[in-house]
Formats: sequence, C-alpha cells, structure tokens
Amino acid sequence: MPAVILKERQASITRGGAGSGAGSGAGGGGCGLGGAAGTGQGQPSGAGIACEQASVAGSVSQRACVFCGARVVLNPITDAFHIVHGPIGCASYTWDIRGSMSSSGELYRHSFSTDMGETDVVFGGERKLARAIDEAVAAHHPPLIFVYATCIAGVIGDDVAAVCKAAEQRHQIRCIPVQAPGFSGHKAIGYRLAGDALMRLFGGQACPREKAHGINFLGDFNLAGEQWIIRNYLKELGIEVLTGITGDSRYETLMRAPQAALNIVQCAGSMHNLARRMHDELGIPWISVSFYGVEDTADSLLRLAEAYGGAQAAARARALCHRERERLAPVLKRYRRRLGGRRAAIYVGGGFKAISLIRQFRELGMETVMVGTQTGRPEDYEVIRSIVSPDCVVLDDANPAELERFMIEGGADILVGGVKERPLAYKLGVAFCDHNHERKHPLAGFVGVQNFAEEINASMNSPVWSYV
Repeated sequence: MPAVILKERQASITRGGAGSGAGSGAGGGGCGLGGAAGTGQGQPSGAGIACEQASVAGSVSQRACVFCGARVVLNPITDAFHIVHGPIGCASYTWDIRGSMSSSGELYRHSFSTDMGETDVVFGGERKLARAIDEAVAAHHPPLIFVYATCIAGVIGDDVAAVCKAAEQRHQIRCIPVQAPGFSGHKAIGYRLAGDALMRLFGGQACPREKAHGINFLGDFNLAGEQWIIRNYLKELGIEVLTGITGDSRYETLMRAPQAALNIVQCAGSMHNLARRMHDELGIPWISVSFYGVEDTADSLLRLAEAYGGAQAAARARALCHRERERLAPVLKRYRRRLGGRRAAIYVGGGFKAISLIRQFRELGMETVMVGTQTGRPEDYEVIRSIVSPDCVVLDDANPAELERFMIEGGADILVGGVKERPLAYKLGVAFCDHNHERKHPLAGFVGVQNFAEEINASMNSPVWSYV
C-alpha cells in the first residue's frame, strides 16, 4: 500500500509487502560492476515511503546532525588530527561513543576543539582556528588534519576553507575543511560531505586500469575489530585489501585507494556517493556487500570472489562458506528452539543493516514486526517491504513516541538499535540489542552470527524480565 505521510507526526510510515523473501543479494541486490545501484527484485508499489527528506522542524527526531554524519565517517582514520571548529559541546562526539579499533596509531582517540565562545562569535574565530592548527602540527606532527565547521562557524561565516589552505602552504601537510554545520541538513548530508573530503584527499588523478590491483573496503569502520575478521576471510580467498574507508585506515593507506581494481561498499548510506564518485572520476567499479548474517555474508563473499578473483577465488569462497555454515548449524538450531516465534523491532541508521537484520532474525525463527531507519533510500525500503510480513510497520526518520507506539502494537520482544533507543526499550520492559557504533563486540561475519544469536538470547531470556 502507499506510504502514509502523517501530517501531525514525524515519520513516514508504510506497511510491509508480501513477505515472500524476495530481494536478491546483500543490501538489496547490490550493485553491478560499473556502479549502478541495484534495487532488489521488488517492483515499486504505489507512491513508496517518503524518505531522504529533512526532518520536521522542531521534532524530536532520532537522526543526528550533519556534523555527526561527517565525523562518524572520518574519525576512524587513525593518524589524522580532527579539529572541531565550534563550541566545546560539539567535540563530545568523539571516539568514546564508537567501537572503532586501530592496528597502529591512537591519535584518532582524542578530540580537539577550538572551544568557540562569545568573543569568537562577535569577532570571528578564524585566527583562533589558525593558531589551533599551528599548535596541532607543533605538538603531534600529523600527516593529515580535518577541520569541521560546526553550526556556530557556519552562522558567523568563518572562512574555514581559506584558513585550511593557508595552513597547508605554511606546514606542507594536508589540511582539509569539512563544511558541516548541523543545521544544513541531516546525518546523510554529513556522509556526503565526508566523501567529498576524501575525494579531495585522493586527488583527481586516476590510476591506469591495467595497473589496478586489490580492493578498497568502503563503509566499514572496524567496529570491535570487524574489518579484521572480514580481511581474514578475504586473505583466505587470495584477495588483497588496499585500505579500509575508513576503518583502521591511515593517511598512507588511503592514498593508495585510487589504485584499487574494485571497491566493495558495506554501509551504502555513508559510502554510496563516494563509491559513485570514485567510479565516475577514478574509474573504479564497485559492488554492494553486507557481512551481517549467514545468508548475506556467504552471498557477499561469493559475489566478491567471482567479481575480483575468478574461478579459483570462487571455489575457495564456496569452501569457506560451506565450512562455516556447517559450524554454525547446531548453534542456530539451539537458539531457534529458544527464540523461535518471538517478535523483533529494528531501528538503525541505514537500510543495508536493516535488511541484513531482518534476514538474521528469520534465521533464528523470529518475525520482524517493525523496522525503520534514519537514512534509508527508496530502493532500501522496496527490498525491506518485499521481505517482511504484510503487517510489519516500516518507518523512516521516526521519533521516540512513534517507536513506542508501534513496538507496543506489534508486541515486540526485543528492539535492535543504538544508544538513543536503549532507554526507550528498557522503559517499555523490552529486551535490547546494541547494533550501533558504540558496541565493543563484533557482529559481522560468521563470527558475528554466533555473537548476535548469543546476545539476542541473553537479552530476551534474562531472568531480570521476571521482575519487571
């Protein structure tokens, strides 16, 4: 049925589709080599859900701001220096709310701010920013600096780009402005701005395709070391990873990115535009993947092996997936006995993760009764509607009151979300699973399948619920 736009409320809401399990590939069928986004098997029905729009002014949206979106993408670059040009409160969005891990430097774990105050608002903060860059270079000697212009800098009109350009000439290092005032849109706009900053870092010089080699892993931020798990799978397949973008990456490895023969894109919401630009400007084809759940992980490994490594890599991928399926079969069987028939609600950042979570719950014998995202795209929602039951509520950009209403109506036993949704679940006496950036345990790959099942079981079948 067509989406219902609730005039007096925040979210765009629609009901699910036929529940047929259609929609092939990871994250909605993935992308063909060449960069055109796939939309799964489902055809558009009616007007579709309204998405990729600004939140209603004054609403208590679960979305984050533009600065948040940019910072979440760029922060895992381990040897970069991140300066937040704004009030000190903006700098609170830093490493400690993410589980990104590093195999080298720890500079990214610190947050730096120009701490703009009333005097800076009146007289401008450009000189203060220039001094901050000079101090950063003198104290830490970073190879790369990102400067984030937040709301106050945007309101008073500080020329952050000019300050960064002068700093590059003064210190002979890369100093890249990220014009991300929070009021200029929502989190997905910040993703695009971060991608634009990375393209400025890469430069416009394309590598000759005959010399291209290896792959870039876009959209993985190495939460709880998940990228290391996937890299081990790819090593077994004989596939070289040049760099993560941006998980566990460094300036040196990022500068190798234009040499890649293929990009794989996991978090389509944060990296879709960057993948397209790298295809159009650098000639690097890309495919969409998802390494969450048995079904999507196996499908992604096989498609990647066929696209990059040929017959030998595909044979290794089939052997790896068969081995891991055999190992996980008794685990999933055990948890299906404890979880089968229970109901799940999902509210996450992007559509690719929501699609994988629906399939993971299906692997556990559970039904999804509500699913929503902050930054989903139309093609994401078409796939979602094709794989959920007709009664499942699908939401875009919801607020807490809407989440509460539909969790209660659907009789949800567990909510999968992020830090903002945790208090809501516990207040309703509903189990909770953290699948966002704050977690410290891996949920990706075949290792993550077992961790996910164990966490869902521990949360839902905890003795604490007998006291609520």
